[in-house]
Amino acid sequence: MVRRKPLVVVTRKLPETVETRMRELFDVRLNEDDAPMDHAALVEAVKTADVLVPTVTDRIDSSVLSQAGENLRLIASFSNGVDHIDVASALNRGITVTNTPGVLTEDTADMTMALILSVPRRLAEGAQVMNSEKEEWPGWSPTWMLGRRIWGKRLGIIGMGRIGQAVARRAKSFGLQIHYHNRRRLPVAIEEMLDATYWESLDQMLARMDIISVNCPHTPATYHLLSARRLKLLKPHAYVVNTARGEVIDENALTRLIEAGEIAGAGLDVFEHEPAVNPKLIRLAKQGKVVLLPHLGSATLEGRVDMGEKVIVNIKTFMDGHRPPDRVLPAML
Repeated sequence: MVRRKPLVVVTRKLPETVETRMRELFDVRLNEDDAPMDHAALVEAVKTADVLVPTVTDRIDSSVLSQAGENLRLIASFSNGVDHIDVASALNRGITVTNTPGVLTEDTADMTMALILSVPRRLAEGAQVMNSEKEEWPGWSPTWMLGRRIWGKRLGIIGMGRIGQAVARRAKSFGLQIHYHNRRRLPVAIEEMLDATYWESLDQMLARMDIISVNCPHTPATYHLLSARRLKLLKPHAYVVNTARGEVIDENALTRLIEAGEIAGAGLDVFEHEPAVNPKLIRLAKQGKVVLLPHLGSATLEGRVDMGEKVIVNIKTFMDGHRPPDRVLPAML
């Protein structure tokens, strides 16, 4: 008896090489036009699929999972974070959840470092001047477009996992002093390698840093971790960089403090209500006080292909009756 291929429903368009391999291995239903699925489409997907492959733009909550068919046994998310999935509800229904950790580390750390450089040195603002059709660049001046020096400044990293450590390695090469706050202190050997100083108190670290880099996942415990109260602890010349999740920062409070000159600026690749962007942030970007990017942290072809390959391995391993390598457990959240 020939075993049927599992029905795999993919919610967004993936790189061509990944989709081609999926067609070879599975009975796959692809999203050819890449339009995000609405709630009704997601419900229909979980009713029919053996495996669902969602992305960070898909809200797989209890209202969706409650209508899952008996055949749905695996949610193989095309993502590192899983805050878009109600993991507890999935596990209670006997549905395994996997993600794609590790493959996005270097790309996201590169983008974090780019923002750490671009905000204090006013790179986006300078580029706007050069691209403007309304005014011509007057030429070099000893006092024009002055930014702030990076070398020697204190960088406070919130979340010292794979990405946080990769950011620290890069920042150390630029002469930044590395400080960090994490759920657990790193082994001494890693601290010594990174020249990193651990702060048990996030409040105390925030009050002493020149740049803050947010590299922690979004969980119930980290929602608005950088609250209005904590943001007010920052120095007036401090910058905030976020390539993790927008929900970690109270975006309205951050905007107010930058408008008031109580925080120097921010570099944001993620937003609290994506894809909507706070109009006040857009206005601040036009003033050169913030740099806004459209969630490009992991957006490299190599990274997306690596993610797809991890999804395929997780599905194939699960369907072969083995434990998938990237299974998400409640203790990890």
